[in-house]
Amino acid sequence: MFSLNKFAEIFTLDYFKYLFGCAKLSLILAICSVFFGTLFGTLLAACKISRNKFLRGFATVYIDIIRGTPMLLQLMLFYFGLPQLVPGYGNMAFSTQVLITGIIGMSFNSSAYSAELIRSGIESIDKGQWEAALSLGLSRRKAMTLIILPQAFKRIIPPMVSEFITLIKDSSLLSSFGAVELLMGAKTIGAKYYSYIIPLCMAGLIYLLMTSVVSFLSRKLERKLNEND
Repeated sequence: MFSLNKFAEIFTLDYFKYLFGCAKLSLILAICSVFFGTLFGTLLAACKISRNKFLRGFATVYIDIIRGTPMLLQLMLFYFGLPQLVPGYGNMAFSTQVLITGIIGMSFNSSAYSAELIRSGIESIDKGQWEAALSLGLSRRKAMTLIILPQAFKRIIPPMVSEFITLIKDSSLLSSFGAVELLMGAKTIGAKYYSYIIPLCMAGLIYLLMTSVVSFLSRKLERKLNEND
């Protein structure tokens, strides 16, 4: 039962510090996943707009499968599948194993969404940019790397930030495997006091703080880029 005494006992600076410590894992997972997801997503986007039918088909099937299945299912496949496929993987420390599983699973998931964002960004660039680059003697690969991609990435900053925010929140799925991230930290406090509402609300405040800071920095970056145009 909720009471002011229990609220005062749980809603303390010490427990907030503990939850902020747990939130570090959530941020590490999100940062690594969006980084590797963007790298792989760029390759997938290039495949998606390639003239090669095999590459286009591979990218299309991959993106459809990843976007059409739950992230939790994908994480479970990696969590239970990697120990069977990679020798010695199951002998790692539990925390390391969960961290690697989370980064791999979330990166693969992010790559599919990033690929579509990057593809749409590339296709939004005026075709005259391609023609101008090719007329200057640049190869298609150099034109893509030096001219098209920088403009495309600038245009997709808002949706990529949204993808990063989504990954911060989706890192909570790793609590299903015992990872001590923010949500698991809140559940641990709740189990100690047999009261989950207060610690879960505390975790919600920290999630809100993290996503608000990311959104604020994103808006500042967009304004700075617009001023440099």
